Amino acid sequence: MINGIPASSGYAVGRAVLKKEPDLKNAETNFGVEVEKKRFLAAIEKTSHDIGELIKSAESSGKKDAAGIIGSQLAFLKDPEILEPALDRISKGTAAQKAITDVTNEMADEFDSFDDSYIKERSADIRDVGERIAKNIAGVKELNLSNLPYGTILVAHELKPSDTAQIDKNNVLAFVTENGGRTCHTAIMARSMGLAAVVGADGATEKIKDGDTVIIDGTEGLVFVNPGKAVLDEYNLKIDNDKKQKLLYASVKDKHCVDASGHRINIFANIGSPAEAEAALENGAEGIGLFRTEFLFLDKTSMPSEDGQFEVYKKTAQAMGGRPVIIRTADIGGDKNVPFLRLPKEDNPFLGCRAIRLCFKYPEMFKTQLRAILRASAFGDLRIMFPMISGTEELKAAKKILRECMDELKAKNIKFNEKIPTGIMVEIPSAAITAGELAKESDFFSIGTNDLTQYTLAADRMNQSVSYIYDPMNNAVMELIRMTIAAAHENGITCGMCGELASKPEAMSRLLAFGLDEFSMSAGSIPKAKLTILGMYNGKPQGKVPQ
Repeated sequence: MINGIPASSGYAVGRAVLKKEPDLKNAETNFGVEVEKKRFLAAIEKTSHDIGELIKSAESSGKKDAAGIIGSQLAFLKDPEILEPALDRISKGTAAQKAITDVTNEMADEFDSFDDSYIKERSADIRDVGERIAKNIAGVKELNLSNLPYGTILVAHELKPSDTAQIDKNNVLAFVTENGGRTCHTAIMARSMGLAAVVGADGATEKIKDGDTVIIDGTEGLVFVNPGKAVLDEYNLKIDNDKKQKLLYASVKDKHCVDASGHRINIFANIGSPAEAEAALENGAEGIGLFRTEFLFLDKTSMPSEDGQFEVYKKTAQAMGGRPVIIRTADIGGDKNVPFLRLPKEDNPFLGCRAIRLCFKYPEMFKTQLRAILRASAFGDLRIMFPMISGTEELKAAKKILRECMDELKAKNIKFNEKIPTGIMVEIPSAAITAGELAKESDFFSIGTNDLTQYTLAADRMNQSVSYIYDPMNNAVMELIRMTIAAAHENGITCGMCGELASKPEAMSRLLAFGLDEFSMSAGSIPKAKLTILGMYNGKPQGKVPQ
């Protein structure tokens, strides 16, 4: 048995197919500066074409989230932060293959250094692009993942997003990789495709041979190689039960939930790009409770334009078809690299100049984003959420800047929702304690339990040494949550939650007892959450989600 990380729940029994990594080192050649430049530019063009074909294939097979993730890679092929350093190295005599590999690995290493897991996992996209270009320079051919035999368990050192996008889920039952984490894009794709997956399984490519019978337990993170009859029988039963469970999830996808008093409970999704909106809808999301906008700012050498941001927000609003979309303004700074701001390194970034504090320091960046959101509000139900608010003075200051942006758009006769709702992330204990005051200045609250927990318990959520302290269900944290919800309701506004606690079944009964109005979570967690809540109220679905 091989132990790994459960990346996508479910079970599968099948035959192993190994994806072997090509030896790019031995394929490396150098034909001189001018020839290497031509090879490099030709590889860029071919890679762009290859990714375009992958996107078409993913879209035609219904893998819209995969298409979106791969689509983001096209931007890297035009990114001067990649192209210019690579061409510069080639001009100085470095082989094209080595130049692009070194540049993309260095950039990916930068992303890996962040504490934010969502940002860290973007490094996989950069490495994927770099490797695809390097392979096209070398003329290396790989295993065709789109034409694997039925019943395949795919085994690899690593599966990149572009690899996963090729997989035909009718033939591939599951996969296991030696690299990766639960939040990597490959794991996200596996969950959206309904494939069981185990990642971080050390030694998998050595212990598993082509044709071996393999069991994947994506729920517990276990891999069995050539198991005996008793284990096979056990997992075949689990597979049958899992199929029944998925049918049950499908039955509640388009239902909405109410509590015992008839109060509507919204189940929203957390997303990090417009592409993820499709996956949210496919899983039954009734809206977007958290749209992270950091991807627009990170690792950029110039400030994202107003028009560029507008198109992103507009696309998301249109994709959600009139459902609420709560856009969190840029939660950047501190540990998140933003080259165009040239931020100094901070000793304690979680307590430093980040989020709304950074926006106040750079008001033009803040106003550019706010104007873009306002313009997009003409195309859907957009709402603005300010992160890291510690008290009323900060909230009033943010709203003042928002009003200035409204006046600027009015002066240009640009349409927007003049009554766009504005709210805050409650993620600092001071905000929870003064929630009654903040509610008077807010249209809604959303509790960010990840930061609220670490600030309340003084336990860094990324530090394994104090992980035993970090508990969002700690009584002190739960009391702050209860106080926040109560203050919201006393002042006639709604209160949601977009931290990880919102998706935990063991917490839902307490949160519902507190009166939480909205649960926002990763798209894949939505069916289980709906089923859990419906089960609390005699399993009686209360109609369909409004379209």
